[in-house]
Amino acid sequence: MASAILFPGQGSQTAEMGEFVARVRPDLHAAAIAVVGEDPFARAEQSTRFAQPAIFCASLVGFSTLADDAAQAEFMAGHSLGELAALAAAHSLNEEDGLRLVTLRGALMARAGEEAGGGGMVAVLGAGAAEHAEALASAHDLAIANDNSPQQVVLSGAKARLPEAVTAAKELGLRAMELPVTGAFHSPMMAPAVPEFEAALKETAFAEPRATVLSAVTAAPFDDIRLRLTQALTMPVRWRETMLALRELGAERFIETGPGKVLTGLAKRTLKDVELISA
Repeated sequence: MASAILFPGQGSQTAEMGEFVARVRPDLHAAAIAVVGEDPFARAEQSTRFAQPAIFCASLVGFSTLADDAAQAEFMAGHSLGELAALAAAHSLNEEDGLRLVTLRGALMARAGEEAGGGGMVAVLGAGAAEHAEALASAHDLAIANDNSPQQVVLSGAKARLPEAVTAAKELGLRAMELPVTGAFHSPMMAPAVPEFEAALKETAFAEPRATVLSAVTAAPFDDIRLRLTQALTMPVRWRETMLALRELGAERFIETGPGKVLTGLAKRTLKDVELISA
């Protein structure tokens, strides 16, 4: 049975993940503190600047505890920052470079949100959410940030436009709510973060991954890794399509590693007749 390992993004953080990393990989815990400049686990709920390196570390430690057969999975994919963890787990990116990149990514995205100001995100939930996403985004000058499942999408853009989108979604019989974030992530408002991150990627070595790693930007195996990781700052996370692509490639077992069980829930709403495991 072919397996796919899934690495989570922001929103999956838990109160216990810092202790877990410190216990299993005290060296990685110390490295995260050194790179970030303080303990990112203690402030993961406060900013994407801290959440991203904390979740990256917890995901890699979770991956290291998987049984051998699971760790040798044929496929991998990561949601947003989880792409860096997936590439590190697949030996395409070394752990130290991955930690450096994800820390920079979190800091740049936090700064872009603060400098742009007035950015936000709204979750749209319910049957038909994915079908209505494009029309809702277009009508309210927003971007589709996350296409997570048939029943869950996230729109991103100017905070002033979000209330109208919430009202319109509810008129369609959907549920909608603004999210407690400090920026319009995965939208053109993140453009200021691109140049410095792109420059860092150019200085980073990438090897051929030992497993097939899918990009959530294209919902296809990574081709140009640096390009796709750069695009991921401003383009949608096509997670629903990524799950469908993994199934089409032959994945029958989906194993979520790292903190939380967010991706398992999304996979359950997207795929049928597959085995789902939260490790």
